[in-house]
Amino acid sequence: MSIKALFTAIALTPLLIAVTTPPIAAQSTLPAPPVSDAPIIDYQNRYLPTYGRVGMVVSPEVLAGEIGLDMLKQGGNAVDAAVATGFALAVTLPRAGNIGGGGFMLIHLAETDEQIFIDYRETAPAAATPEMFLNEDGSVDQAKAYFSHQAAGVPGTVAGLIHAQERYGKLTLKQVIQPAIDLADKGFETSLALHMSLSARAERLAENAEAKRIYLQGGDTAPVPGTLLKQSDLASTLKRIRDKGADGFYKGETAALIAGDMAANDGLITTEDLANYRALERPPVRGTFRDFDIVSVAPPSSGGVHILQMLNILEPYPLESYGHNSAAYLHRVIESMKLAYADRSRYMGDPDQTVIPTEALISKDYAAERRNLIDADRAKTAAEVGPGNPVPAESPDTTHYSVADAEGNVVANTYTLNFSFGSHIVVPGTGILLNNEMDDFAAKAGDANAYGLVQGEANTIAPGRRPLSSMTPTIVFKDGQPWLAAGSPGGSLIITTVLQTLLNAMVFDMNIAAAVAAPRVHNQWMPDRTLVEPGISVDTQRILEGWGHNLTPTRRTIGRSNSLMIDDGWMQGFADMRRPGGHVATE
Repeated sequence: MSIKALFTAIALTPLLIAVTTPPIAAQSTLPAPPVSDAPIIDYQNRYLPTYGRVGMVVSPEVLAGEIGLDMLKQGGNAVDAAVATGFALAVTLPRAGNIGGGGFMLIHLAETDEQIFIDYRETAPAAATPEMFLNEDGSVDQAKAYFSHQAAGVPGTVAGLIHAQERYGKLTLKQVIQPAIDLADKGFETSLALHMSLSARAERLAENAEAKRIYLQGGDTAPVPGTLLKQSDLASTLKRIRDKGADGFYKGETAALIAGDMAANDGLITTEDLANYRALERPPVRGTFRDFDIVSVAPPSSGGVHILQMLNILEPYPLESYGHNSAAYLHRVIESMKLAYADRSRYMGDPDQTVIPTEALISKDYAAERRNLIDADRAKTAAEVGPGNPVPAESPDTTHYSVADAEGNVVANTYTLNFSFGSHIVVPGTGILLNNEMDDFAAKAGDANAYGLVQGEANTIAPGRRPLSSMTPTIVFKDGQPWLAAGSPGGSLIITTVLQTLLNAMVFDMNIAAAVAAPRVHNQWMPDRTLVEPGISVDTQRILEGWGHNLTPTRRTIGRSNSLMIDDGWMQGFADMRRPGGHVATE
């Protein structure tokens, strides 16, 4: 599709929804679920979602979202669509979509009414050491931690996506990966969003010969919108995965190319590290908020634990009576954030190598103890808020997408390279951008990482360990049925973005578009400040400052929640407008 045709199609989407909603079921190849006679669209809302009945993919990029929807049209389920979208984003969204990174997938299976959490987070190579990023004086060498071959953890994305597809999908691996191969082989037109992301990182990308050759086409600037972008090496890598499954990445030619590039550049990943990698299934964390059931990801993500912890703290307050984004409301939300992030600094890490008091942290009793620390009209400083005692005696360029199908299956998937474009290093002959996830470990216990997160001994570097993450794919259930799927990129901003999206929907009865679009705040305990997006009233900010809050208004956005809601047989999807290029693919 040409750039002009694509922009035209996007511009017409709201009109087409309003005009063609009734006959959608007849045009679809999939059966439509029953629908109530209630009005579909409430035009009293400032923000309107895209509506669908038989399938939906809320994606950060257009082409990948449409590929996911096409899997549903071919008879696949939400897992097939999610996996196809994930592989396609590795081609079309190189700043965050990846096969060289890792992430978390949360799946709801309608037939068995169970939720599956797949942990495909990267792991530290066997040669990794706790002091590997420290200078002789004990300071952290940030250049090495961010932009070197040593910054890369063993990638988990390929193992995770294949694990999900083989166990829970309906189509073949060849069917779900072939569209990504075609995009890489034949090329696609550079979108405005891709041009903007490449331009923002062009200087750093130009420092790596392969990244410069592929993404800047040998020059020093990003290709202009409409330029054909081909990635033949990436296509070859994807073909090896298509033909040999996970072994096509973790063994054989691709593994040899990765290990060879590591050996030539003081990197740590070996063929043995790659061959030993495994995606894991773990029990998700579960909790309640009023009449809603919440299912989210467990450690090594801190996200699910702290979402439940903050919701538990906030649950008894009369939040509705305070008013949305009022001073009284935001004060309590911000204070709950401080308490949760303080606990994050002490207790969270890799559950296979660290004892984490998960059940205690998400208990209602512990929340009541922490709630007692919140004053009605005075903010606590970071020094006054420390980690609690629950057991007596993540880059702004992660990406998230949500998928639902007509059978009631739902997938929330978040994966990342860490920074935008990861380490900005491409392995020659593979087209693979390396992650720089080793920075998500505590290079020095008590020091902040690139996102300002203070981390403790539980998250120090050790061979085989999975770094702590903020990625928070989450599914909310209403009356026992999946109701909302959410997640976000944003490093340390992810958890608070998801929290506010859920609160907007659960407490203030917002549709998914309004819930996602509403302005946000963010506090992570350290540094001692609260980021405030435009849209929070000046009067409210003055009241909060009078109560002692250290506010930092920012023009930068907080998170990007590509989320969906299922209500009365209709799917509502909204691609967060905080970044260009998002898309809701639906029928």
